Amino acid sequence: MIAVPSPLRLRLDRDALVANWRWLAAQSGAAACGAAIKADGYGLGARAVMRHLAAAGCRDFFVATWVEAAALMPLPDGVSVSVLHGVGASDMVAARTLPARPVLGSIEQIRRWREAGEGRPCDVMVDTGMNRLGLRAEEVLNGALEGLAIDTLLSHLASADEDSAQNARQLAIFWAIREKIPARRYSLANSAGICLGADYAFDLTRPGIALFGGTPRPEAAGHIRQVASPETRVLQVRMVRAGETVGYGATWTARRDSRIAVANMGYADGYLRCHAGTGAATWQGQALPLVGRVSMDIIAFDASDAGAIAEGDWLSLDYDLPAVSARCGLSQYELLTGLGDRFERIWS
Repeated sequence: MIAVPSPLRLRLDRDALVANWRWLAAQSGAAACGAAIKADGYGLGARAVMRHLAAAGCRDFFVATWVEAAALMPLPDGVSVSVLHGVGASDMVAARTLPARPVLGSIEQIRRWREAGEGRPCDVMVDTGMNRLGLRAEEVLNGALEGLAIDTLLSHLASADEDSAQNARQLAIFWAIREKIPARRYSLANSAGICLGADYAFDLTRPGIALFGGTPRPEAAGHIRQVASPETRVLQVRMVRAGETVGYGATWTARRDSRIAVANMGYADGYLRCHAGTGAATWQGQALPLVGRVSMDIIAFDASDAGAIAEGDWLSLDYDLPAVSARCGLSQYELLTGLGDRFERIWS
């Protein structure tokens, strides 16, 4: 097969990823610190993320589906994987075969797991107020979990990224369940929950977005490092005369004779139209503002002040997650997980 270089690169910083996990582990106190690597490691590549974090000491990983779990095999020594979406009827072959635990989240899933008749350990999700996945507290307290070998009993915070009274309510419910339901470990805190303090840590924390450069709460600002830096190759540098427009809809008009760098990237790659008017890139330290609309696979930057920029040069997208999120309106999660398959992912 002929090796064809991609015109899109995603530069990934292993040291930043590991430093973020170590900071989150320190904030978790005595609790173990795991890692949520669903959605292919938030778009960075789950196998590589697992390898780097396992080498740093992480032992507990969480994915959404059994397809994601299968893609991680074989697992590094001493590592466990939990599947957050539990077991549907079509998942049972994978659940019996793969060395991963389902996170059971409904009476139907518990019945299905019991009928498998193997007595293997499982995890259980209890809903404490999010009303998404998980058994209701009254179901759990009325004996729904009897006879299960529960490794980790989990719940999930709905508003941990805000100073919401819901956080304390969910914490109180989870403590009450912990007192009644035996399990090897208990886990409540995601990235933002870790920042809420030691009361939320229990035995195991499950950070996600903060591992990959997102800032979930103000307490994490200055501690979390950027991990992912998208880069795009220049297709053409063209002169646009004063008064001429660039792109669909003629939304940008040159106020002077301008040099425009046309780059190989667009909304098909996850760089969405909401970046128009706020997006930017850099070339050799020079800021290049995005001009005109974002097309399917083409964007344009004003390179009038960028010196000898030329076809084939690489531009680094402005992609600091909290700052870009505030400007464009996408969540930090969307900014990462939306980055498409046309990016060559390069760890350094």
